[in-house]
Amino acid sequence: MPKKQDSKKQKKAEPWYADGLRFECSQCGDCCGGAPGFVWVNEDEIAELAQEMDLDVDAFEHQFVRQVGAEKSLKEYPDGDCILLDPETRKCSVYEARPIQCRTWPFWDSNLERKKDWKETCSVCPGSGTGRLYTFEEIEIQRKQKSV
Repeated sequence: MPKKQDSKKQKKAEPWYADGLRFECSQCGDCCGGAPGFVWVNEDEIAELAQEMDLDVDAFEHQFVRQVGAEKSLKEYPDGDCILLDPETRKCSVYEARPIQCRTWPFWDSNLERKKDWKETCSVCPGSGTGRLYTFEEIEIQRKQKSV
């Protein structure tokens, strides 16, 4: 008969966010701007974004997408803001069709590795740490989604 695993050891093996985390997007646009970066998009996302903007795929790609090696990313304004972030309202112009990378924020590996990383995320994202409680299972689904 196997020994019962010590509950402290079992608890220690669980991720630090096993009890869930709170997040409610405030649509502030802070995660969409700033330092240059990449918003990776795949062909399905490009097609959905083009449809959301009432453009054909080629026109959308020409205006809003750049090739980065073998992958594709949304373009940015010179200040690093995403090309789909409305500069006046600071809101995403395609919020309902936004790419997986955007939809899964803040449940990225880089924000969940350590409690310290989550606290840093909460300090720069007004929606992190507030609002709806996401269960561990919901967080894991979000964390494991990948665009490319």
